[in-house]
Amino acid sequence: MTSFDDLLSQVPIAQIAEKLGVDQSTATNAVKAALPTLLGGLQANATQPEGAASLVGALDNHGNLVEGEGQVDIDEVDVADGSKIVDNVFGAEKNTVISALGATEGTGGNDLVSKLLPMLAPIVLAYLAKQLTGGGGGTGTPQTQTGGGAIGDLLGGLLGGSSNSGGIGGAIGEALAKNAGGPLRDVLGSLFGGKR
Repeated sequence: MTSFDDLLSQVPIAQIAEKLGVDQSTATNAVKAALPTLLGGLQANATQPEGAASLVGALDNHGNLVEGEGQVDIDEVDVADGSKIVDNVFGAEKNTVISALGATEGTGGNDLVSKLLPMLAPIVLAYLAKQLTGGGGGTGTPQTQTGGGAIGDLLGGLLGGSSNSGGIGGAIGEALAKNAGGPLRDVLGSLFGGKR
C-alpha cells in the first residue's frame, strides 16, 4: 500500500539529523513538512506533458536507491543530483518554498530546509520508481511499463490520501492546520490549487 507512512519509513531521519547537526525531533518535523511539498511539486509538474516526460526520465535514474523494506542509506544519496531535482520541481518558486517550509514551526529554519530538500528529492524519486516498477528495485523502467499517466495517477493517489489512511493528503492537511494563514499554506495552495 502506497502511503505517507510507507514513504516516511524509507527516510533515514536519524542519519539526516546527524548530517544536519539537529535533534531527531527537528529532523522529523522538517521531513514531514517537506515530503508533501516535494510530492505536490512533482504532481504539479506531471500535469504538464514536458514535465511528465522529464519525470519519467528522472525516475529511470533513481530506481535502485530504495530496495527491500529498509531505509535508504543517506550516504548513498547524491545531494548534487537532489539539488537539480529541487530546481526542476520548484523552478522560480524554490526560494519561496524554502522560506515557507523554514517558517513552519519546528522545521529548523531556511538553512536546514535548503539542505534537507536535496537529500529528500532522490529518495522520493526512488520511492516513486519502486512503486511504478512493482518494487523490482530497478528491473524495468517506469517509462516502458507505465507511461507518464501512471506517474500522475500515483502522485494524485498519494496526495489524495485521507488522514485516516496515513495518506500524503493527511500530511498536507496537518501542515496546513499547524500553519493556518502562514506562508506554507499559500505555497501549498498554489502548488495544489487548480492543477489536479
